[in-house]
Amino acid sequence: MMSANYISTLMLSSSLRSSITNNQSALTKASKEATTGRFADVGLELGTGTGRDVALRADFDFADQLVDTNELVSGRLDVTQNRITQLGTTASEFLKNLIAARDADSGAKIILPSASANLQDLIGALNVSYNGSYLFGGINTQTVPVTNYAAGSASKNQVDADFLATFGFSQSAAGVSTITPAQMQNFLDNVLDPEFASPAWNTNWSAATDQTLSSRISTTEVVDSSVSANQPGFRKLAEAYTMLTDLGNTGLSKDTFQVVVDKAIGLVSGAINDLAVLGGTVGSIQQRVTGASEKLKIQKDILNNQIVQMEAVDPTEASVRVNTLQTQIKTALALTSQLQQISLINYL
Repeated sequence: MMSANYISTLMLSSSLRSSITNNQSALTKASKEATTGRFADVGLELGTGTGRDVALRADFDFADQLVDTNELVSGRLDVTQNRITQLGTTASEFLKNLIAARDADSGAKIILPSASANLQDLIGALNVSYNGSYLFGGINTQTVPVTNYAAGSASKNQVDADFLATFGFSQSAAGVSTITPAQMQNFLDNVLDPEFASPAWNTNWSAATDQTLSSRISTTEVVDSSVSANQPGFRKLAEAYTMLTDLGNTGLSKDTFQVVVDKAIGLVSGAINDLAVLGGTVGSIQQRVTGASEKLKIQKDILNNQIVQMEAVDPTEASVRVNTLQTQIKTALALTSQLQQISLINYL
């Protein structure tokens, strides 16, 4: 028995429209692959290998994040190291001037301007911020670490109160000239020293925490990435500069002034050593961060190569597919247009 196959313009048009839709979808996929160089649908193409691809990308993203974090850590440490170096250099110069002023006539007047300026420089250096965070605040990065030493401040109020309680008059009183070397030595050792130790230092001078920031710099390494304003070297400098700024030194007898200078020499010398050690520690951490970043960049390259090998498509082949699909779509559109013009009316 013979059968008849019917061909209509509707059937042909529907077939062409379906072909156009499918080819347009394939063209979108091929264009994306030709542009990106990777599968448009990685999961579909890799199948069971998708899990490994996802794991590789997670490792790559983590390494990339660590590299970015390390750049921020390096920036913080660079500024921190710069401030420590600056304070050490200033202290060394001050120590020379201090030794020279010890036996000089009007030594107190000679040393006063630099002592006052250095105290403000110290506070300014410890209050430096980077990327919105105070570097010397410990984990308290949003609060100014050290209060300014000025009239009305807690630090100055305490020094004024201690001086008055010990000697019975203020630093600007004429009675300052009557203070003996022994009295001054007792004041420095037993009254002033405690003001620069805990808990007084943390109450009147510093809002920083002893605990410092920690940062992960690699998959296996965590380092201290900040320095606290509570470090001994900073406190020693603060005490020495305060002693030579605000103990009425210009009114002291020469022998009593020399007691102040000798105390300050010991403090500044100790601070210079402390800052040298601290700078070395920060430098060591800087080297670790740099080394970790270099290793992470190598790791990123290796991971990227593995990802590319799994996801990569042949861009030439993808471009050929794009051109072929574009031709097929144009042809189908042209045929559809011609079919739409066919009508029985033309043949009646």
